[in-house]
Amino acid sequence: MRASDAERERVAEALREAVAEGRLDMDEFTERLDAAYRARTHGELEPLVRDLPAPGTVAPVARPAPAVSAPGDRVGGPPSSRRGIAVMGGFSRRGTWTVARRFTAFAFWGGGEIDLREARFEEREVVIRCFALMGGIEVTVDPDVDVQVNGVGIMGGFDHSGSGQGTPDGPRVIVTGLALMGGVGVQRKLPKAELKRLKAERRELKARRRESGRDD
Repeated sequence: MRASDAERERVAEALREAVAEGRLDMDEFTERLDAAYRARTHGELEPLVRDLPAPGTVAPVARPAPAVSAPGDRVGGPPSSRRGIAVMGGFSRRGTWTVARRFTAFAFWGGGEIDLREARFEEREVVIRCFALMGGIEVTVDPDVDVQVNGVGIMGGFDHSGSGQGTPDGPRVIVTGLALMGGVGVQRKLPKAELKRLKAERRELKARRRESGRDD
């Protein structure tokens, strides 16, 4: 049976609980979270949480509010970049920047990185046109972003697995273009601030367990 966006998000939340409780390490969490957002059927989702108990089996660690903006607050402002070009080299757009409503990426015998997890958006809907000729371009978005992938691969690959809905008030990104003897990938990852928070929770949980062991 086909999996819905809501079901994928429920699995993602269960994985976040598991890493916060120390049941998964960060590598396992990242791998499973990526697989959850790529899953298309129940059969692909179920193994990701099969070995995990229901969330909250152990006392949860108090969670500080993540230091990230609400999805709707990320829209607006003049663009800081409209294009990225890599010819026998590379380009990178990551961190805090504002993506233009029309952004063009070109890679020829080179590679490009477009990380939108901490980015702002000139408009709520932006189009990223990727052209990879014997090169590669990687687009990274966070779970809040609605993603539609329309690109074509010829003797190359244009990864559509990152497509999916985000939060209702989140930005929308349309990734289109061509991969000719090259590749364009679209992946979903948590923002770095969220990953740091989860790591801090795991450290605090381990410290609590060590302290509890001493008391016993």
